[in-house]
Amino acid sequence: MLSFLFCLIFMIPLGFVCEGWWLIHSLFFLVSFMFFFVFPYFMIWGSLGYMFGCDCLSYGLVLLSFWICVLMIMASESVFRSAYYPGLFLGFIILLMIMLFCTFSSINLLSFYLFFESSLIPTVFLILGWGYQPERLQAGIYLLFYTLLASLPMLVGIFYVYGAMSSTCFFLLVNLNSFGSLFYFCMVFAFLVKMPMFLVHLWLPKAHVEAPVSGSMILAGVLLKLGGYGLLRVFPILVKFFSFGFIWISISLVGGFLVSLICMRQTDLKSLIAYSSVAHMGIVIGGIMTMSYWGIYGSFTLMIAHGLCSSGLFCLANISYERLGSRSLLISRGLLSLMPSMSFWWFMLSACNMAAPPSLNLLGEVSLLNSLISWSWVSMFFLVLLSFFSAAYTLYLFSYSQHGLYYSGVFCCSLGYAREFLLLFLHWFPLNLFILKGDIVMFWL
Repeated sequence: MLSFLFCLIFMIPLGFVCEGWWLIHSLFFLVSFMFFFVFPYFMIWGSLGYMFGCDCLSYGLVLLSFWICVLMIMASESVFRSAYYPGLFLGFIILLMIMLFCTFSSINLLSFYLFFESSLIPTVFLILGWGYQPERLQAGIYLLFYTLLASLPMLVGIFYVYGAMSSTCFFLLVNLNSFGSLFYFCMVFAFLVKMPMFLVHLWLPKAHVEAPVSGSMILAGVLLKLGGYGLLRVFPILVKFFSFGFIWISISLVGGFLVSLICMRQTDLKSLIAYSSVAHMGIVIGGIMTMSYWGIYGSFTLMIAHGLCSSGLFCLANISYERLGSRSLLISRGLLSLMPSMSFWWFMLSACNMAAPPSLNLLGEVSLLNSLISWSWVSMFFLVLLSFFSAAYTLYLFSYSQHGLYYSGVFCCSLGYAREFLLLFLHWFPLNLFILKGDIVMFWL
């Protein structure tokens, strides 16, 4: 694992070279494929080096991080073309990738917390430096305050663990039954805000709407998964407190339904996709909190699937924005007449978003439905509503943006570049390919 870490660190100076943009892009591709062959074929931690290691859970999310970073650089070609500090931009992307790599491969609770919080810094700089509107300052402050205020009690909890157990290594902390319920809430709440759970989700639409396309991609693709990863890592320690799961499951399912209704009222493309992320993450929280075999399997699968799918939808929203200068559904409508080839990708990624076969979303959602209904049949009512409205707002997004009369102020625009088609294909292909290898997560379980 240290070899990949040093490889990333030594990439930073290359970003400031004259032709560094495509060099970094090619190197990220190469490192992604190299990491692809480091799969840990065992249940315990492997590839150990100092305080880093890799198991099946961290492997999937590190690979997703590498892949999304490749696609971020490909999607942000406008930064390179306009020469708006491209070296600094690449530096922040590589720094963010280093933080994510260290977070997912930490075998120590304290180092996990440090890198978990450090990943905020490059993200905020991406939003503040390359965002679109002046409101990006407010979005950055929302992001910082929500996540940092929720994380401080967790730091106190980690110190409490170290004082009691004299260690913070994940595999030495097993079943901490002597701790009280306050400790449980301190540890869990930081991850629920990061996911985000309904009621503490207000930072997410603001951050997405103001972020550049690269910021939206990494935020939806990987940073929301930090919360789910943290819950899966911490829960084996908190076996005693499973009875509190019903609180979070109730909030998540009711909240997911309410957020789906909010999606039906959106006229901003990015805002709609951001709210749909909250609805999807609500089901993931529910699956993790059941702590059943199906729940954990489904939540991990849906996290990977949602990372690719929502990132692709943000790319499509940006492609429309670059041509029309607006994210409004009232202006970017009738695109089937203007960009018919791009409408194909709108349809393919919208179908994946509503969990149509053969996407990985289907595998994840079926597993989560199984786990939540076996936990309590009462949850079936909200799951039916969630599934229905998930399809409804996705069809609303697709039909409003692609059909109808196009806006009279639009005269002509490019049908799409090969770079954009490749970018969308690289989102869609793994999303539909990995359903053939859905048993990978079973190694960890």
